[in-house]
Amino acid sequence: MIKKSKILQLLAVLFAFTLISAACGDDDDSSSSASSETSASEESTDEVTLTQDGESLLDTVQARGTLNCGVSGAAVAFSTLDPSGEMVGFDADFCRVVAAAVLGDASAVNFVSLTAAERFTAVQSGDVDVLMRNTTWTQSRDTDVGMDFGPTTYYDGQQLMGKAADGFSGSSTVADLEGATICTNAGTTTEKNIGDAAEAAGVTINLQTYEDFDIVTDNFISGACDIITTDGSGLVGRKAQQQPEGEEWVIFPGAPISKEPLGPTYGQNDSKWADAINWSVYATIIASEKGITSGNAAGVVGNDAFDAESQRLMGGEGELQSLMGLAADAFQQVITQVGNYDEIYARNLNPVGLTRAGSSNAGWEDGGLIYAPPAR
Repeated sequence: MIKKSKILQLLAVLFAFTLISAACGDDDDSSSSASSETSASEESTDEVTLTQDGESLLDTVQARGTLNCGVSGAAVAFSTLDPSGEMVGFDADFCRVVAAAVLGDASAVNFVSLTAAERFTAVQSGDVDVLMRNTTWTQSRDTDVGMDFGPTTYYDGQQLMGKAADGFSGSSTVADLEGATICTNAGTTTEKNIGDAAEAAGVTINLQTYEDFDIVTDNFISGACDIITTDGSGLVGRKAQQQPEGEEWVIFPGAPISKEPLGPTYGQNDSKWADAINWSVYATIIASEKGITSGNAAGVVGNDAFDAESQRLMGGEGELQSLMGLAADAFQQVITQVGNYDEIYARNLNPVGLTRAGSSNAGWEDGGLIYAPPAR
């Protein structure tokens, strides 16, 4: 009996030891897993995000050291090559704005010229990181096409342009287009807009579309097109630079036939990248409001002449850029290297006759629509 009892006790001890060992094994696994999650959480919220959602494009661009920015390359005053081969214009400068904020260097941009038909595919394939390509924000592009849109940098509207020699004047309207050959870019909102406007006016038109607006304008000059139509800013730029001597090109007066809010466009569902782009644009707008220019931006921090919001925006106490994955002085670099919104606008658009005063592109304090959330 004593032997049997001892054997039973021994078996009980062995059984208990087995249970304890198994339990310890489970604790080790779960403990290791929990420790790993806690460590990742403590070290960086971004690392958890990367594990769950993949790397943000912001991290990719910063690691690459260059911003791939999609532009038209043929939009007068917005993005064209100057005689030295440099991409210049309003949109080109907003590419530089993003590069200055994200990389600290406004020149770290690879400009990719894209047709209207190519642009969204270029974003989806990763060939470009962002579009600054006079792209209109619409419901279908925001949903079906799968794009996200940043702040509107230029409020535009579709207009039409003909030649005075063809009978068009300052009183011409869509109703005067019966039988006209109208030319525009393929793959744009302008195609549907002019079709809708002609139908509403009860006229029949012959619509011709081309991949490149240079071709559209060449056909207009040659007489193959009676009318060309695109965003009003585009027509103003073409008239300023390409109207032959002795001719008079007429932009139809009155309200535009559409709303065309233009601004940065990028792939969906990457809020870190979206925030970097959006606030880079907003920084130029706030700087304009606060009197921060390329000439004084470097001296704002610590200068009592500028308010707390200005100090934060330029990297001073309470700055929020670091939380966004940017350098504290990211927006100071934007303004110093590229300029505030008004400087960018005046440098590129004033020379072709596009002024802010009295337009939708005036600041909100001056009756316009250009407005930014507060930097706080």
